[in-house]
Amino acid sequence: MNKQQLITELQTYGLKWADSAENSAGANGRKGGAGPSDHKAMTIDGTTVMVPIYTGAASRSPYTATLNPATHQAVVQFEQQDIAAVSFPTPPKFYGLTTADGIPYSQIALLHSRDVLATTVLQTCMRYGDRDTACQFCAIGQSLEAGRTIARKTPAQLAEVAEAAVRLDGIQQIVMTTGTPNTSDRGAAYLTECAKAIRQRVDVPIQAQCEPPDDFVWFQRLKAAGVDNLGMHLEAINPTVRAQIMPGKASVSLDYYFQAFAAAVEVFGWGQVNTYLLAGLGDSLKELVEISDRLIQIGVYPFVVPFVPISGTPLAYHAPPDSAFMVALYTQIGALLKQAGMSSSDMKAGCAKCGACSALSTFE
Repeated sequence: MNKQQLITELQTYGLKWADSAENSAGANGRKGGAGPSDHKAMTIDGTTVMVPIYTGAASRSPYTATLNPATHQAVVQFEQQDIAAVSFPTPPKFYGLTTADGIPYSQIALLHSRDVLATTVLQTCMRYGDRDTACQFCAIGQSLEAGRTIARKTPAQLAEVAEAAVRLDGIQQIVMTTGTPNTSDRGAAYLTECAKAIRQRVDVPIQAQCEPPDDFVWFQRLKAAGVDNLGMHLEAINPTVRAQIMPGKASVSLDYYFQAFAAAVEVFGWGQVNTYLLAGLGDSLKELVEISDRLIQIGVYPFVVPFVPISGTPLAYHAPPDSAFMVALYTQIGALLKQAGMSSSDMKAGCAKCGACSALSTFE
């Protein structure tokens, strides 16, 4: 089995984790919260990926991990046959620090993959608390309820943690996302404040993520504040799927998203705007390929990831996509990216730049 196939299979089926292996695996997995959730970072043949381990699907996965006592690495097995050794990112040094007012740095920002600092600047969302508007896959409130994070990270806190993470752990990029506040800028204003503060302390690329704001002038303000790359996430595209899975967010039309994409590309540049597409929510292969082609043509990178059902959400028992579906999807979108000359490696920052939640970059 080649690396492309193995990563695709692990990210769709998940990995059944033995307690002894998990306890010896270095960096902890993540449960709940803004994504990637219920995952663990692991490195396979030089590529660091996020693999679901805390999901219901993972508990039934044909892939298992056992500890190799000789190397203190884990060995991935399929039907009791060893197929790959995996290693784990070193727990970051900045996790051991706290702010002057006693807040652990790990409650402000987290290590994603091996060199990405990620934070949800506002851990609340205007849609989350109402079943009629909430995205059915979202777990943004879980880590807050469990006391693993704080509701609002101040710009000063984020700048302090960013400085330590860059200095102590060699962080190469920063990703800032947000729950959607009940303001017309949809969080862009607060992300602008946070970016300004971070840029005063460190000089590393930053991606900001939010819903399309009411006024596209916010893209220029984000760029001026130091944001290099923008993410505005569609997640699903079929009208019926959007209405069922993300009823509140579905009120923002695809047409408006594409207006926002076009305006953002003018500011951030071709290939420096991206959108998440969650494969497995109900959109067909044809629909996902066609929307990806449309996005690429206007300069937006379609970051396609397999849907991972998160424990405690309404979609906790929703089946993840089949790996054959993902391979077909990656193959066709990868060909479109190659044809356009668009590559995740050319991005300055962001989830697609990191690429750990998807195998798409290996198909480019």
